[in-house]
Amino acid sequence: MKKALLFFFVSFLSLNLVAQEFDFNVSLNTQKASSTDPKVWESLELALKDFLNNQQWTTEEYLPEERIECNLQITITSENGNTFNSDIAIQATRPVYNSDYQTALISYIDKNVEFNYEAYQPLEFSENVFNSNLTSVLGFYVYLILGMDHDSFTPFGGEDYYQKAQELLNNIPPSAANQYKGWRSRDSNRNRYWMIESVLSPRTRNMRQAMYNYHRLGLDVMADNMNEGRAVMSSVLSEIERIEKGYPNSMIIRLFSLAKGDEVTEIFKGGTRKEQNDAIRVMSKIDASNSAKYRKIRG
Repeated sequence: MKKALLFFFVSFLSLNLVAQEFDFNVSLNTQKASSTDPKVWESLELALKDFLNNQQWTTEEYLPEERIECNLQITITSENGNTFNSDIAIQATRPVYNSDYQTALISYIDKNVEFNYEAYQPLEFSENVFNSNLTSVLGFYVYLILGMDHDSFTPFGGEDYYQKAQELLNNIPPSAANQYKGWRSRDSNRNRYWMIESVLSPRTRNMRQAMYNYHRLGLDVMADNMNEGRAVMSSVLSEIERIEKGYPNSMIIRLFSLAKGDEVTEIFKGGTRKEQNDAIRVMSKIDASNSAKYRKIRG
């Protein structure tokens, strides 16, 4: 009996070492779903936290302090029985060495995500089997975030996780892809299909090296040498400009501007005049709707 208890205890510890890669903060905005029983939302919020934080997504060991910090907000935009339409806002951050600063890896709102849910319904997920649109969408972003996080620490370190996101997308059945938008190229030029396509495209492969340089050789050295780190980040922006010319309006560059636009603005306020001018030019080109923000780099 004691041996059985010891085996259970060791197994439990081992599971905790390889699981729990994430620390997701989950919130629901249900103001437009007033006719749904509040118990549904209480159940869903708990199920989401368990699904994202306690599921084993990798075979790697994560200490509690190494978990990726994320925010998920689901805003219900309409309801029809147990079918809901929603906007899903997802953000993930990465710590910057020798500082208390967290830099955004992704900050994105996936709009018009439809899903079905009933109170106390378990959230089931499989890499190869479609169980529900909600768990497939969340699983896709989990793998995308894992890829981004690994790429930021090791050149092309996120390849396996990007491939998992691609496989998940490819395994969406045609009937589900027709019902739930965002999985196919024809749905839009700004969706999950184009996200992973642009991440894995040979035309934007240098973007992934640029993201390593931006984080490890730029941000991570700024606590010790601000000018050196900013110079690296300036060269990253020049590389992004070249990538944009080869693949205009790619989703991977759109994701960069959404996550990093404010950060770039603040960092380059302290740069040389040339660094400022180059940053304004590049950011205004890849994120034209926010060009007024980038002009503030010069003060």
